[in-house]
Amino acid sequence: MSGPILHVVFNMSAAGTLRAALQQAGRDDRVIGLGDNLSFGPIDPPDPALRTAWVDQKLEVSGWDEVGGQATLFWDEALSCTRSRIAWLTRRSTQEYAGFLEFLWRLGDKPVEIVDLADAVARAGDHGAPNPHRVFSLAELAPETVSVNHLWDVRQNLTSDMRAACREQWARLKAENAPLRILRDGEFVSAPIAHFDPVLVSCATAEWTKTARIIGEALCETWIDGMQIGDIELFARARALVAAGRLQCRGDLLDMHRSELRLPGPAG
Repeated sequence: MSGPILHVVFNMSAAGTLRAALQQAGRDDRVIGLGDNLSFGPIDPPDPALRTAWVDQKLEVSGWDEVGGQATLFWDEALSCTRSRIAWLTRRSTQEYAGFLEFLWRLGDKPVEIVDLADAVARAGDHGAPNPHRVFSLAELAPETVSVNHLWDVRQNLTSDMRAACREQWARLKAENAPLRILRDGEFVSAPIAHFDPVLVSCATAEWTKTARIIGEALCETWIDGMQIGDIELFARARALVAAGRLQCRGDLLDMHRSELRLPGPAG
């Protein structure tokens, strides 16, 4: 492979890591990152307007139209590029894997190489990783780790069998068009929006606790085998649990740092 390369990444933080690593290596490759998170919300079709309306209604997050606008530019460049493409893949991040599957769905039969981080390990020193563990995202690695090890050189051709399997998997998920897509026993499957509610409730106690802390603990609980869900989604579900009476709140529940949660007390 010769000439400039386009690296296609499905996480903005991961894209930043790769840009820094390429710069350190003196390479002029271009990196584009997808800011939208297709592990939640409608994906059939993944229309930016529909997704913005869903995020506004279900997650109570405004301004997602900016994310959709950025995503439109991302897809235009990712699909029309005439230079060599490398897509960075990890099945341990629902956001990044969903983005990769949508990329293959739109790409058709156009050529692409992949860097599959399925067997990569983050070691102590990689952005503060305390112990060696499987890489959930390229964003976990220090740029120095990426550049010194020339991870872009471990790229491989996407086989026709893998392309077909990925398209079949995404076709099923698109047909189900569920609120969430999660990792379960190594499989990427659909899930209801309340799937992680029990985890949130289990992280609350009878004592008032900062909402941000409860969400942080819930993230740790759900990220055992991969990056399953983000704080935006969990914060939205915390508000829904308060509305349903399963949690109690004091403070400003529109700000996770200025509110506290606890389990409901005994009746009376």
